[in-house]
Amino acid sequence: MTRLSKAAPGPLQKLWKELLEPIVFAVVITQFLATLVGVDGNSMMPNLRNRERVFVPKYETWLHKAGVGNFSRGDIVIFKPPRSAVGDLPNLNRNFLGLWNYRPFLIKRLIGLPGDRISIEGGEVTVNGARLDSSWTTDYWREQGCWDTQSDLANNAASGRAGALQPAQEITVPAGHYFVMGDNRTENGSEDSRMFGPVELRDIAGRAAAVVWPIMRKANAKYDCANETVAELSGPNVLNWRLLSRPEGFSAVPAPTGR
Repeated sequence: MTRLSKAAPGPLQKLWKELLEPIVFAVVITQFLATLVGVDGNSMMPNLRNRERVFVPKYETWLHKAGVGNFSRGDIVIFKPPRSAVGDLPNLNRNFLGLWNYRPFLIKRLIGLPGDRISIEGGEVTVNGARLDSSWTTDYWREQGCWDTQSDLANNAASGRAGALQPAQEITVPAGHYFVMGDNRTENGSEDSRMFGPVELRDIAGRAAAVVWPIMRKANAKYDCANETVAELSGPNVLNWRLLSRPEGFSAVPAPTGR
């Protein structure tokens, strides 16, 4: 019996199998199913620390953008800042090898939904007329001695500090937008919606659902208020794998009037 030998793959087939197919597969997975995102900086302290990695179910975002479901108050979201503000905030306008500018992804907590009225006074956040119980983060900053209650960011939902916004103690979140803030409530702890305004749904890449790395972390983090950095990690090593659930205080926020 004569057997037919299988033809050797051509250059294009080899290129597809050895290089392009894995890349396409990886892009599909990370863009449409799930991905991991690294935390860069201290703006989400004490709940997320620098260099931790979080799991992001990307399929949720595509469903939300298609009109199925929605992000919720208290979610931690990954997003790009508004294009209109990047010229006023140098940290939000990065350059790649001198070739092009880009907006970096940020990670913050979602405070207000479309239609919500947000006001800030003395470091306290009010949503739709109800004071938001933010003790899940403000207790830590009070203990560290640098909870900001005096600056313009602590007393305005829209600050003119960066020049991107007109100052306003209260704002209403526009349709299709979300108001975000960092958990770091020191004076310079977070560049967020107070400085660049609400974020559009189309700029949100996903919700951080869980911390997956490192596996263990030190139980305590001491913050150096003067130098605006983590000064010391101490205490026992504890398991760092954890779901990022919404703080209890958000469950008491009422819907905006007229909804």
